[in-house]
Amino acid sequence: MSRAMQCQSCLPWGSWMQLRRSLPGSSGTRSVYLCAASVPGTAGSTFLRKILHASSISLPRGSVRHQGGSHERPIQPRSSGHGLSQLRNVASSDAIKKHQKSLSAWFSHQPNEERQFGPSFSLDAVHVDPVIRESSLEEILKPSPDLTIQNQLQQPCSQVISLQNLFDVDACGRQVKNVVLYGTVGTGKSTLIKKMVVDWCHGLLPRFELVIPFSCEDLSHSHAPISLRRLITKKYQHLRDVMPMLGTSNLKVLFILNGLERLNLDFRLAGTELCCDPNEPVPPSAIVVNLLRKYLLPEASIIVTTRPSAVRRIPGKYVGRYAEICGFSDTNLQKMYFQMRLSQPGCSGENSAGSSSGEQENLVEMLSRNLERHNQIAAACFLPSYCWLVCTTLHFLYFTRTVPPSQTLTGIYTSFLRLNFSGEVLDSTDPTNISMMKYVAKMVGKLAYEGVMSRKTCFSEDDLQQCFEVEMKTESELNLLEVFRSDVFRFFLTPCVQPGKEHTFVFTIPAMQEYLAALYVVLGEKKTLAQRVGKELSEVIGKVSEDVAVVMSIISKVLPLRFLPVLFNLLKIFPRYFSRLSSKDRDAIAHTMAEELFKEEDYYNDDVLDQINSSILGMEGPMHHPDEARDDEVFELFPIFMGGILSRRNRAILEQLGCSIKNLAAFEIAKAMKKTVIRNSRKGLPPSELMDYLFFLHEFQNERFTAEAIRSLRTVNLSSVRMTPLKCSVLASVMGTTCHEVEELNLTSCNLDTSSLRILFPVLLRCKALHLQLNSLGSDACKEIRDLLLHDKCVVSKLRLANNPVGEQGAQYLAEALAGNHSLTHLSLLHTTLGDRGAEVIAQHLAENQHLQELNLGYNSLTDAAALHVVEVAKKHATLDKVHLYFNDISEDGKQALHSLRMDRDGVRALVFLTAGTDVSDYWSHILNVVQRNLPFWDRERVRQHLALILQDLESSRRQTANPWRKAKFLRVESEVKKMLGKLQHGTL
Repeated sequence: MSRAMQCQSCLPWGSWMQLRRSLPGSSGTRSVYLCAASVPGTAGSTFLRKILHASSISLPRGSVRHQGGSHERPIQPRSSGHGLSQLRNVASSDAIKKHQKSLSAWFSHQPNEERQFGPSFSLDAVHVDPVIRESSLEEILKPSPDLTIQNQLQQPCSQVISLQNLFDVDACGRQVKNVVLYGTVGTGKSTLIKKMVVDWCHGLLPRFELVIPFSCEDLSHSHAPISLRRLITKKYQHLRDVMPMLGTSNLKVLFILNGLERLNLDFRLAGTELCCDPNEPVPPSAIVVNLLRKYLLPEASIIVTTRPSAVRRIPGKYVGRYAEICGFSDTNLQKMYFQMRLSQPGCSGENSAGSSSGEQENLVEMLSRNLERHNQIAAACFLPSYCWLVCTTLHFLYFTRTVPPSQTLTGIYTSFLRLNFSGEVLDSTDPTNISMMKYVAKMVGKLAYEGVMSRKTCFSEDDLQQCFEVEMKTESELNLLEVFRSDVFRFFLTPCVQPGKEHTFVFTIPAMQEYLAALYVVLGEKKTLAQRVGKELSEVIGKVSEDVAVVMSIISKVLPLRFLPVLFNLLKIFPRYFSRLSSKDRDAIAHTMAEELFKEEDYYNDDVLDQINSSILGMEGPMHHPDEARDDEVFELFPIFMGGILSRRNRAILEQLGCSIKNLAAFEIAKAMKKTVIRNSRKGLPPSELMDYLFFLHEFQNERFTAEAIRSLRTVNLSSVRMTPLKCSVLASVMGTTCHEVEELNLTSCNLDTSSLRILFPVLLRCKALHLQLNSLGSDACKEIRDLLLHDKCVVSKLRLANNPVGEQGAQYLAEALAGNHSLTHLSLLHTTLGDRGAEVIAQHLAENQHLQELNLGYNSLTDAAALHVVEVAKKHATLDKVHLYFNDISEDGKQALHSLRMDRDGVRALVFLTAGTDVSDYWSHILNVVQRNLPFWDRERVRQHLALILQDLESSRRQTANPWRKAKFLRVESEVKKMLGKLQHGTL
């Protein structure tokens, strides 16, 4: 054991350097390190600064002899600016400035997935550093404790160290030169290194005068000998002027080696020769080994990032400090991350900054509350990568307003895996060189699929062993499993937080289970024993039969054994037969997709987008606690992800991850889906299930398939589905694949607003019957409806706007629409707060309309004059024959006047009462049904008063007639009204 490690083990925990500041609200003595910069271009407003102040200790420089990565013989300290002062009169200073500018541009570049958070988003402006905990080789090698949330959250409480202090002196007072920074997948190693480089470029890391980053993945692809100086100038050409000073001056250099697990290093002298000359060509792995040995450029500092399984590849005597990235172990860090990501200017993509800012703040507040009460999502956000996924999903759910939507949910999850696993090999020392994602799809995908099929989300240790270890037969397979458990397991599975289930595991994000299950099925990993044996046998026989048939054909020319080639040609039949049999797998995948997509037990759940929203933000109201187990688990995203994975874009990304889905396989699955999915969709689906089906078609991203599926939908009923901008965009995009007319579109009680109507405008034009009741559509929305009705391609014949606050201004817009429209025949403005002025405006424009047949102005507080005016105009209308005026403030004199005007000979029926003189109105049941349907949304006291007046009117008319048949009809209607009044008074209606 090195002296540095001995010194670490003999010191008490409290002697390690603690952080200067901790976030408010953190429990116990836990300290955190947080770095945040202001948002550029935002005057007068910055994000919260939590930058740790570095220690001002002057650091001693060391000698050439090293042990444990630390220098033994200190020399006189030199000022931090001494090296730069020597460079001011030479070209090296300019070269380093160019190097900083180049690195800043390169490392500040964000992938496309980050651009959705607004134009001002950048790494150097918004960043939260994960917690870093000082560790030791002994701690890394010892068996890990039980993996529980308590252990995860309590472990980083001690020995927290900041990024700036990684190269501080160790416990024995010696300066550290080699640092190993390790962490599992998703903890933020690469992002932290990028931020470190950007900080140095901006002068925030003054300890080092030159930073040279290297990707170990790039180094692993080259085996040709090359000198260190040539390697540097090959990657950074502008450093040519600095190279002569490398190793010959006191230039303080930091080498960054990112992803050491990609390199196979051999520290034995027999395996890697010593090299101290930066000009001597050696393999890149030998350069890395000699840098870490401190035989090459001993004055240089080195920081290495790696996964836990590869830490032991560097002997402990060459490491001065081990540090583990522990992620966001404090929920305050998670909240700060969400605040920064979701509060970016332009994040919502809207022009109105005020409304979008309010929505963003509300979103962050809901998420913060759920983090405090819902430990499972807090456990997921322990990994910064999952914080990114949560933010991206929320951004997709709340700020998507383009048609078609710019991305898909499956695309988000596929991109998320690409960001974390692109180019990653599970174990570079294994000869199979299997990609990490392929291994995950095979192993974790199997567990996910079995959980979906058995409706299970919690998995015991026995479940994991049976899934992962039952097929382990070779040493190589066991080694791969060990690497997976060490590096990747916690990325996908986390301990459950439900009481009594602390030692079981759940998927970090519930939707990830369904995504991996879908990937497992689509990749064809779901095979029976016969299918696996058949495939292997087919490949073996196919290869053998070709070779043997060639040999037999040659022998048969010499010997008269003509039956032998015939016999061996028969061997070729089996591979051909198996290839035909394997096509049946495509039908099975399509059948599984249809069966899961149209499960009747899921018909009355919320749609999948609302389910995702609830899993992230929690549920409002007296619902069950999010951490409580559900009686029935829902896996409605599983078939949607299956369709999404088959899209061309997602298949291309998965190909980069080593998960290949051939074009022919995707084509055959889509062909089989036409027989199953489209046929099942014609049966008629409940609103939430229909929304799921439309979302499935959007995720599938196959325009020809979608068009064929949509042509079979003549009626679209989405009533009571909360139509967010995203759902409106999905509906408009999917319906936009065809141009056929829709018989009926029901959007009753869907939380529509003006922007929703604007998104759906092309779809609404093609709908004959349009139901927009109960949507809080005001005058601004009526302006959109006016433009819709005046459009030359509008085919709307029935429009229902009942129970919307249309008002007088909205009535003005609708009246203008009536004057110029040529398709509308039925218009319902029941309970739309028109008042007399609104009714008068509609009556004035009614004469210019030549097609309207029925107009409903009931429950609008109309008085005698307005009601009489409407009926007078209606009498002169060419086609209008029915006007609804019930539940308005009409006096007895008004009733008599209307009764004299509503005679059939006048060509118009005014539905005002349940009576027609001394007889019962033919529309009495219709009027009572309207009352019963709308009672939850009407003023109950006012309805009770109207029903009491109706009852008096019925009793009066019954007494006036002598016809026993009519009396019986009156008594029947009276009993219905009394029954309704009784239920209303007892609150049961």
